[in-house]
Amino acid sequence: MRRNTKDTQRVNEAIRANVVRVIKSDGDQAGIMNVREALSLAAEEGLDLVEIAPNSDPPVCKIMNFGKYKFQQSKKAKDAKVKQKHVQVKEVKFRPRIDEHDFQTKVRHIRKFIGQGDKVRVFVHFRGREMAHRELGARLLGRVLEETQDIIQVEKHPSMEGNQMAMIVVGQEALTKGKAPKGKADEKSREVSDQPGK
Repeated sequence: MRRNTKDTQRVNEAIRANVVRVIKSDGDQAGIMNVREALSLAAEEGLDLVEIAPNSDPPVCKIMNFGKYKFQQSKKAKDAKVKQKHVQVKEVKFRPRIDEHDFQTKVRHIRKFIGQGDKVRVFVHFRGREMAHRELGARLLGRVLEETQDIIQVEKHPSMEGNQMAMIVVGQEALTKGKAPKGKADEKSREVSDQPGK
C-alpha cells in the first residue's frame, strides 16, 4: 500500500482525518467510518484509499487504483496539450519599390503561414526619403489584401509604426480551423526579408 505521494492528494496512511465518508470502487456509498476501517476495506480489494474531497465534513475518500488513476489524469493532460492550438505571429517585410517576382514570393509566404494557422504581420519598411511616399506602402498592402482575400481577414488595419506601415492578417476561421502544425509551439516568430531567394 502507498503511504505517501508527491502529489497534494492524500493516499492511504497519509490521510490525516480520523473519520471519512467512503465511496467504493464501483461508485456505491460505503458510508461514514473510521479511517482504519476504510483502509482495511481498500486493502481487501487490493486497492488504495484516496482522499478526493478533503474539505468536506467528513472528508470524502474513494477506493481506487491510484496508480491507474494518476496515469489516466496524466494522459488526459497530455492529450489536451496536443490538441491546444498555438498561434504565432509571423512577419513578412516588403519594401516600397519591390519587384514583381519578390512580391509574389512574399505573397506565397503569407499564404503558407495563414495555412498553418498563424497570424501574419505584413509591413512595408521605409528608408530615408521613402517616408515621403507613404502612399506606395498603402498601395502595396492593399494589393497584398487583394491577392490573399480568398483566405485572409484583417485583424489590424494598416497604420504607421515608426518607419513602417503595418497590418495584421489572420486566416478565415472556416479554412484555418485545426490546421495549426504540431511541434511549432516554441518556434520564434520568423521574419521573411525582402531579399530575393528568402
